[in-house]
Amino acid sequence: MSVQTSLPTASSAELPIGVFDSGIGGLTVAREIAVCLPHESLLYFGDTLRCPYGPRSLDEVEGFALQISEWLVAQKVKLIVIACNSATAAGLEIIQRRVQVPVIGVIEPGARAAVQATTSRRVGVIGTIATIESGAYTRAIRSLDAGITVFSAATPRFVEIVEQGMRLDRNPIEDIMAQTDSLYIRPAFSEIARDYLDPLKRCNIDTLVLGCTHYPLLMPLIRSIMGPEMQIISSARETALEVLNTLERRGQLASPECIPHHSFVTTASNSADFVQLGSAIFGSKLEDVKTVLINEL
Repeated sequence: MSVQTSLPTASSAELPIGVFDSGIGGLTVAREIAVCLPHESLLYFGDTLRCPYGPRSLDEVEGFALQISEWLVAQKVKLIVIACNSATAAGLEIIQRRVQVPVIGVIEPGARAAVQATTSRRVGVIGTIATIESGAYTRAIRSLDAGITVFSAATPRFVEIVEQGMRLDRNPIEDIMAQTDSLYIRPAFSEIARDYLDPLKRCNIDTLVLGCTHYPLLMPLIRSIMGPEMQIISSARETALEVLNTLERRGQLASPECIPHHSFVTTASNSADFVQLGSAIFGSKLEDVKTVLINEL
């Protein structure tokens, strides 16, 4: 018996890529996608009203992630990126089973990059409480190389530091992420970071995975403590490349003639903070911003 498969139509290639996170951190991933796929349109959903996801139970986060994914499908996206480590850990598998478009999380691409980077086979992972307690990174890394030892640490205050720092400095993301930037290298921030990171240094890791999409903004602070030789892995770039490969295999890449349109959604009733901080992370002003209430999902 032959099985018929439906091929993507030409118009499906013009549909946007859906990206979501609990707040603004996932814009680090959206930015990389926009750089790697400059002709693609994006629909970004920041669940800022229910942010942060990290301290919540995995069951609760799974429910949020499924709700948002189904909303994105209803908006006719061609692929979904879960640009949140907590939501990936909690909901990736069930969302992949429930929706009819490809769904990519940020954990597997980050794990793959860590396996490729480490030479000592001793890898550290930092993330929110939900991400670390899920064990998702350990499973993903060891599924690729069972000989790697993974050392994990929950670093929940790093999200707070990111947002505090951005309110202190409205410079573009290029300045914030530059190695010489001193925005986050402040005594109070450094003390918190040392408490989190020194135990991982004592484990003699040579690679550190940033298991939260907020954390790339702390690169100067983390580098100042972990040292210049540490391989620091952000999953944003690897996730963007996986999106590129997936759409290419499916014949759904937007044509070079397409003019991309990026739109943004927040669940906060006041979007001003989302726009201001989000614009700094995304690297350009968030122009098309709407609010979607939770009861509208």
